[in-house]
Amino acid sequence: MKPLVNRMDLLTGEVPSGATVVIRRASDMKGLYQNRVALEGLIKAKDPVVYQVYNVAVPERNGELQHCVSIIYPGKVGDEYFMTKGHFHARRDTAEVYLGLRGKGKLLLQTEKGEIEVLDMFPGSILYIPPYWGHRTVNVGDEPLIFFAIYPGDAGHDYQTIEAHGFRKVIVERDGKPVLVDNPNYRPST
Repeated sequence: MKPLVNRMDLLTGEVPSGATVVIRRASDMKGLYQNRVALEGLIKAKDPVVYQVYNVAVPERNGELQHCVSIIYPGKVGDEYFMTKGHFHARRDTAEVYLGLRGKGKLLLQTEKGEIEVLDMFPGSILYIPPYWGHRTVNVGDEPLIFFAIYPGDAGHDYQTIEAHGFRKVIVERDGKPVLVDNPNYRPST
């Protein structure tokens, strides 16, 4: 691997070259939102992009630093805000750092035993995700939530645990404000 430089548009979060783009639409989020009827309606109406990730091309191996820019668009499924799928790292003993660039959000974190933490995201916020914590990002504002992430090259992603069990809590809108509530679809691991 040789040294490299990339460019990020500070207004939009886009990385115009040197990155692969992962796009997640509402149809990619089946089983993750509480209100399945509202999700199906959204998919049938226009299947909007919920979020996208610009992954910079760095080898996924020990010693390297993976990094990306994520953009979560404003919107809701029922009263639940647009969010990322959420994941644990495949190597559970790896950490991650987020730098908030634009927008307003919440970082929902959970251990496999169900311990929950919620951190605020805003421009200039630096968020530390310790090893062994699953994480999901939620846009609670009315503009795109954009953040930069950096993590060990061999951390990997485990989306399956979240897809199978969910998070114990979800963030919904109540009286115009984000509120943490129990997830009725949560299935604790045994």
